[in-house]
Amino acid sequence: MLGRTSTVERLADVLRTRITEGFFAPGERLAEDSIGTALKVSRNTVREAFRLLTHERLLVHELNRGVFVRRLTLDDLVDLYRLRTLLECGVVRELTAPPDGSAMAAAVAQGDEAVRARDWRGLGTANMLFHQAITALAGSPRMDDLMRGVLAELRLHFHTVNDPRGLHEPYLERNREILAVVETGDGPEAERLLRTYLSDSEHQLVAVYRAAAR
Repeated sequence: MLGRTSTVERLADVLRTRITEGFFAPGERLAEDSIGTALKVSRNTVREAFRLLTHERLLVHELNRGVFVRRLTLDDLVDLYRLRTLLECGVVRELTAPPDGSAMAAAVAQGDEAVRARDWRGLGTANMLFHQAITALAGSPRMDDLMRGVLAELRLHFHTVNDPRGLHEPYLERNREILAVVETGDGPEAERLLRTYLSDSEHQLVAVYRAAAR
């Protein structure tokens, strides 16, 4: 049950996390009543949380039909990776000394556990936590908030891929490589690796969209 303090923001965070973890798919209708009952909040609170997430481009309101998880386009994907590159590469570029990489290391360990369990959706979540940890190296709460929304949008793109293992597993070892460089404080090399990583990931997802459009 959610408490009273900042209930709308907390509910929005719960729903955003559920999207990021892959529990809500693009086009899925979100019912006010069931969410309100499950989390013991009022319908007005649910509506306000929906409005916040609509502003974040995660949900869409359709007149006389309700609120749905947003279906994203190829243009959305390209724009999202442009933003990711600016954020993540900008953070590691500024490194001049070894930072605290414990959150990045924890995400890699979580990814290893997901592989052992053959939990490919969980591996995707671990990979996203790795990138969230990269952004957190900047020590900026505003950047952290922005990245949480970026990663929730990213998960919606993952739903277009029929082979989640093929999408996520190759990047776990690359996460490990980036972590090793970050832990030396070599910002330029970390940026080089990360920029190539993001470019490869973008091209992989773009190919999926183009194949689906044929």
